[in-house]
Amino acid sequence: MASDDATGPVAIPAGSLIEPPMAMALNVHSSPGVYALLLGAGISIASGVKTGWGVVQDIVGKVAAVRDPDNPDARAESMADPEKWWEANTNEPLGYSALLAAAAPKPASRQAMLAEYFEPEEGQDDSKGPTAAHRAIAQLVKRGSIRVILTTNFDRLAERALQEVGISPQVVSRPEQIKGMKPLAHSQVTVIKLHGDYADLEQRNTVDELENYPDELQELLERVLDEYGLIVCGWSADWDRALVRAVEGTRSRRYPLFWSQYGRFSDAARVLTAQHDAVVIDGRSADELFTDLVRRVEALDRLTTTPITRDVAVVQLKRALPDPLRRIELFDLVDQAVTQIADRSTPEHKPVYVPSTAWADTFGSNVRGYRADSDILLHLLANGVFHDDGTHDHVWQRAVERLVRLRDTTPGTSSSYLEELRHVPALLATWTIGIASVLSRREELLATALYRPEWTVPHSGHPRRGPAWYLNPVRVLNADGLHDMHQAENGNKFRYPQSNWMKDTLREPFRLVEPSDVAYREACARFEFLASMIAMDTDKPAFANPWAGEFFLDSTWGYEGNGLASVIETELADTWPLLRAGAFGGQLPRAQKALTSLSEWRGQYGRTW
Repeated sequence: MASDDATGPVAIPAGSLIEPPMAMALNVHSSPGVYALLLGAGISIASGVKTGWGVVQDIVGKVAAVRDPDNPDARAESMADPEKWWEANTNEPLGYSALLAAAAPKPASRQAMLAEYFEPEEGQDDSKGPTAAHRAIAQLVKRGSIRVILTTNFDRLAERALQEVGISPQVVSRPEQIKGMKPLAHSQVTVIKLHGDYADLEQRNTVDELENYPDELQELLERVLDEYGLIVCGWSADWDRALVRAVEGTRSRRYPLFWSQYGRFSDAARVLTAQHDAVVIDGRSADELFTDLVRRVEALDRLTTTPITRDVAVVQLKRALPDPLRRIELFDLVDQAVTQIADRSTPEHKPVYVPSTAWADTFGSNVRGYRADSDILLHLLANGVFHDDGTHDHVWQRAVERLVRLRDTTPGTSSSYLEELRHVPALLATWTIGIASVLSRREELLATALYRPEWTVPHSGHPRRGPAWYLNPVRVLNADGLHDMHQAENGNKFRYPQSNWMKDTLREPFRLVEPSDVAYREACARFEFLASMIAMDTDKPAFANPWAGEFFLDSTWGYEGNGLASVIETELADTWPLLRAGAFGGQLPRAQKALTSLSEWRGQYGRTW
């Protein structure tokens, strides 16, 4: 990073304890809202959107092609030096306004011509969209780190990325807008488009157009450069003479200047960085720079935020649950608990492959680790689902959806039994939602919790199915592994180790919801029964596997018309809550058939399982 040029930019030496990206993150985190961004064409390269000059070149090429249709080289020749070609053929200087006025004189035709350069193509929403850098910047704005964005780009990628996260930016693209704009300090974010918007005929594009800014824009720019720290990315300083002079004219900086450079470092950039003792971050693309900045700032957040305790989290949830004005607070509370689990679910924390001699110990360690990491979430789900009236069902469901995706990535070399444990948090969450639904007499929620989200092992080619199939405890938790880590008091093995462990490990989150151990275990048995019925509702025999558990025991299942099986058989009717909510396709015969299949499975396998 160090430069041999005495007049070159100040750079923190390679190997220094605090490297440039670290210094930038520390400054941005400690001074929220103090740093402005200056973004050039380099930030939009990955989107496929042309720069303003690139649009001018392309349109000149098209004009040349239609002017001389018999010359196959007309387009390439004109694009090599658009200004020279334009002056030679029109007797007037090339400018964005003059070019569009000639090529598309009416507003409608002008919009249509420009749209192909800046808007996604029909049916291809991902084309010409915000890049990872734009989305990272939107996250920085959302958390209050950035409030002013200067950009030389004509595109609307920054605005689109902000809108994706629910932010409506104040956009200034014409000088006359400045007088009526909200003060910078009062706006969540202001995007100042120094060269205009792509649909605006007042764009500044050519060298002559970039020589001076209108007085109002010049004054606003000087204010930002004087009052804010600056992070420069994707700007070469080669052509924008008015902007270069404005940065040069800022003699005393209140806050540091960080300059990210990817590729050639222009002479103008060297002069500016040297003048302002800029910290140069070299060799990083815009995507790398801003996604890394977000990651580092969030790491600092975690250091300055006191970890929320389980009991405090439950108290906050109960306060937010009935208050529609605190719905975002409730959402964030649950979402943060899921994020904590996800952060601890990487192979570095929960190995997916170990030598066979260490397998049993690693299995037990991983299972206990997943349970400990999930503790806050499980208490939130137990209390939240029980006390909710359905208003926040999407929040509980989103938690499971995020946890299910922990197995979307391919970990490389792995033991299947350890790799499958990555679904333990999703299983714990689904089981908790299920028990809370039974206890609160909201069993219709199971029609969602056991059918959505659909999932299958990545790249397996298997059909996608619901949690009733892929979160079956028998699939997720290896029996031999559980026998080693979870034994009966007399040292014997449980007949249904997964069922027994799930009931035991999830008792604590339900203490406030259901003090009675008997009532709790009855709810567990009923949930296992209903989950098993849904799992049997398939026309593929290979997938018809119940959540084989202790509800199969005679003491629970019953006999001679008594017990849980008889109770559920009696309940089956068109008005059954699960049917009304869409389980079994809403068809009573399918539910009855599933119950029959479950009974037959128990008769054949239940006693020897």
